[in-house]
Amino acid sequence: MGRLAPCFRLCLCVCLCLCLAPVVPALGLEAIQLTVWGPQGDQDILAALIYEYKKERPDQRFDITLQAVEEPDVWTRYKQDSRAMADIFIFVGDRLMGFAEDGALLPVGRNRQGVIDANTPTSVESATVNGALYAYPLTEDNGYFLYYDNSVLTSEDVKTLDAILEKADASGKKVYMDIANGWYVASFFFGAGCRLYIDAAGRQNCDFNSDAGIEAGEAVRAFTASPSFLSGGDATLVSGIGEDICAGVSGIWNADAIRRKLGSKYSACKLPTYTLNGQQAQMGSFIGTKLVGVSARTAHPREAEDMAAFLTGERAQILRFKVRAMRPSNIKAAAFQEVRDNIALIAFADQKAYGVNQKFAKDAFWEPAKAFGEAMESHSQEDMGALLDEMVTAIQNNEQYTADRDDE
Repeated sequence: MGRLAPCFRLCLCVCLCLCLAPVVPALGLEAIQLTVWGPQGDQDILAALIYEYKKERPDQRFDITLQAVEEPDVWTRYKQDSRAMADIFIFVGDRLMGFAEDGALLPVGRNRQGVIDANTPTSVESATVNGALYAYPLTEDNGYFLYYDNSVLTSEDVKTLDAILEKADASGKKVYMDIANGWYVASFFFGAGCRLYIDAAGRQNCDFNSDAGIEAGEAVRAFTASPSFLSGGDATLVSGIGEDICAGVSGIWNADAIRRKLGSKYSACKLPTYTLNGQQAQMGSFIGTKLVGVSARTAHPREAEDMAAFLTGERAQILRFKVRAMRPSNIKAAAFQEVRDNIALIAFADQKAYGVNQKFAKDAFWEPAKAFGEAMESHSQEDMGALLDEMVTAIQNNEQYTADRDDE
């Protein structure tokens, strides 16, 4: 018989391994049943990692069910039926507070210090509530920065929003930012030194209606009044960048599409400064992480913790970067040369210094902030103090809204 093609040999090897795996039950071991939830885009990665995990533990028998559940849907599924939660699940860091308050997560116990030492301080903080580590950091890339067309804008132009708008106006181009979205409009307020935080009683507090916040709000109003301003969703940015759009605020999830669209014109950097009461202020941002949690209801806590640690380890995070270009939270994986050379991830890392941890944004924040952004995009001339008082009152009432943002 002739030589097998490489791809066929690989498939054959995998099939043989899978077929031979059932030999283990002959040893009389009881199967450890675990369910793992992860987004559709991670299914191949998780399947490969689970296979490796089982292969490295021949003295144990596992019955692992892998299901596709998107990160934002994990919280919804949990609220619908907490008893049906997976043993191990990937979720977005801003849901940590809710899970921890409900007692839904098994705090990290096995090798807790090892997890802390292996990951960046920001990602560890995202997984921590009142000193307890509740989840395993998976990525540190959930945020936003500026993509730009370097045939229109120079590295000097993109330092300030004023210069970007001036160049865009002169070139007949647009500057994209989804102001009608609390995730993005918060940038101006954070840049003014405003705070969004959770107090000791678990209540959300916001001072966007302070004197500094009013100045930030006026800066938002001025930005949206610019003839070069453009809003919309991801499709608007991706389709328009390099054509009518010369710069746009977005995150890692659009990096490949924008890079392909711009080609040699592709660049990215931290967010610019903007004019605040006559001075330049650095735009802030939300900074978040993807986390892996272990259900407090799991029947196999030891094994579930071990698997969660494996799925978030250095090797797993390098694989995730190679397949999906996600920035590792693992310090050694983040030092991987390809990560350090990635233009979008460099921009994210530069912006991180001005980021606010997203775990402090509860559900009650998103809808009022969206309403304010919509008012700005509609060119509202209402008194800024009154608009911001209305937004902050709604946020601090802690009414439960459905999150409306673009992070993934």
